[in-house]
Amino acid sequence: MYTHQGNSYYSMQAPYQVSFVRLLHASPDAPAVDIYANNNIIAEGLSYKQITNYLPIMPGNYQIQVYPAGTQANAVIDTNITIPQDSAFTVAAAGELSDIGLMPIPEMFTPMGIGNASYVRFVHLSPNAPAVDITLSDGTELFGNLSYTQFTDYIAVNPGTYTLQVRPTGSNQVALTIPDVYLMPGAIYSIFAVGLAGDMPPLEAVIAADGEY
Repeated sequence: MYTHQGNSYYSMQAPYQVSFVRLLHASPDAPAVDIYANNNIIAEGLSYKQITNYLPIMPGNYQIQVYPAGTQANAVIDTNITIPQDSAFTVAAAGELSDIGLMPIPEMFTPMGIGNASYVRFVHLSPNAPAVDITLSDGTELFGNLSYTQFTDYIAVNPGTYTLQVRPTGSNQVALTIPDVYLMPGAIYSIFAVGLAGDMPPLEAVIAADGEY
């Protein structure tokens, strides 16, 4: 279901016994959901734009089932994913309800930290939005030509507060402004574009700190 623009998975330590997964509800018209892995509930009542804490998980294959909250019938998603060793993932429920699916998004795996730099990347999860560029407010491009379900590599930036803008690729039009994005030293961030362009719920950003295991 997904593509990416580079190698966004990095293993920086010796093999760990567990990997780490968190869950993001990014389907703009889906209800709150309960999520099961191998018939064990791992998220309950997860609403649109909510993201869970990381769950430690043994590497391996898992059957993932997603149900409307409070039920365990008529799964809206029933699929299998494989979690490798030495890994961290955000697994997003993405797409409109009629075409909803799971999107595993690998992360920088950093159980021992990364020093003083800040790292950031962008994930396009707006199902009806065109390809976009992500810029600073002065037009400086950080990421370019990113289509739905694509995600970028992480880039290192100076810690600080930024205003980011999302523009249709090649256009000066601003589809979304993301103000006051504070990037702490030694922290890693994923910025998820969710919602619908020109419709409801509107295009928005979910900003999540990665690697807080």
